[in-house]
Amino acid sequence: MLRISKLSDYAIVLLSEIAREQDAQGVTARHLAASTQIALPTVVKLLKLLKDHGVLLSMQGRNGGYRLAKRPSETSLAVIIEAVEGPIALTECMNEALDCQIHQNCNTKAHWVHINAAFRHALSVVNLNDLTRGTMPVRVSWNGDRAPAL
Repeated sequence: MLRISKLSDYAIVLLSEIAREQDAQGVTARHLAASTQIALPTVVKLLKLLKDHGVLLSMQGRNGGYRLAKRPSETSLAVIIEAVEGPIALTECMNEALDCQIHQNCNTKAHWVHINAAFRHALSVVNLNDLTRGTMPVRVSWNGDRAPAL
């Protein structure tokens, strides 16, 4: 089964909550832990990671906390997942650092490049604004056993 990690899922939940609640003040880690029911140590770990990757800004002081570095409409799922997990690659051969033993005779890599690009595009068009408002940026259709078309 192909799935994103629990940490990426939690990061998306946390950022959606920040996008929903963000105002002039920052949102604190304790508040996020309480409102999302994600354990505080996990929240703290993810907030630091997202800050280090430029997705969040942190503010010190009495009204401190975390804010989105960009508007919710400019923060895509692809950006969030890549901040937590690194580059999106559906197969090992999408990782450029990998020294594949069969790459000379592989007739599937070109297809995986195309599939990986489509997958990343699908994650790039959905942003925090869509998640907080419950909107879908693209129409997705389902044709029985065939994959959804974007």
